[in-house]
Amino acid sequence: MSDAPIIILARPQLGENIGKAARAMLNFGLTELRLVAPRDGWPNPSAGPAAAGADIVLEQASVFETLAEATADINHVYATTVRKRGVTKAVLTPEAAANEIAHANGRSAILFGAERSGLEIDEVAMARSIITVPINPEFGSLNLAQAVILCAYEWSKHRDLKSPPKVELIPPAPQEELDGLISQLFGLLDGRNYFFPPERKGATQQTLRNLLTKPGWNSLEVRTFRGVLSAFKDRRPD
Repeated sequence: MSDAPIIILARPQLGENIGKAARAMLNFGLTELRLVAPRDGWPNPSAGPAAAGADIVLEQASVFETLAEATADINHVYATTVRKRGVTKAVLTPEAAANEIAHANGRSAILFGAERSGLEIDEVAMARSIITVPINPEFGSLNLAQAVILCAYEWSKHRDLKSPPKVELIPPAPQEELDGLISQLFGLLDGRNYFFPPERKGATQQTLRNLLTKPGWNSLEVRTFRGVLSAFKDRRPD
């Protein structure tokens, strides 16, 4: 289904875990898998047996070098993480996220991190919302396939209920356009020595990225704001 979420695995380590994630996906009708910098390369001979027949998912899997490339055409990115400290984005359960995805205008992707470490802070910052599971605080241990199957199952409960919006809405801009806006802003701020002191530059940029990924701007809004930034850049003092 074209409205089904894409599953993105960032830096997956073991072929077996990729195969198990593919099996979890196909159980609930998800077939589009994207891999970002798989540690052992792709294709991986260990993935097939673990997929237990979900070959269509593995055969159609796309590989990307960076997360920015993998999300460039995505309108809604959801990051799965148990780390909520300092988070300024919406934090959703899999059920709530699935409901949003089922009624969203534009393509959605659910992002999962590497098996041991999960998503990095910079990867989470690229998402517009966060998915976290109300897991047992005494034993918070989900493997990759389990996390995928939770999200896939919740989406499957909504997939036949999607109805067209009453008003035609412009979908949020693809991630590539939003990244272009953020890069343009950072370049302008660099030129004005905004990022001071230098040791705070990374944290300041992360705060700005979180701020700019919240609204779900559409392409027209992104172009308009980039025009505003260009006007500031081109302006010369009288």
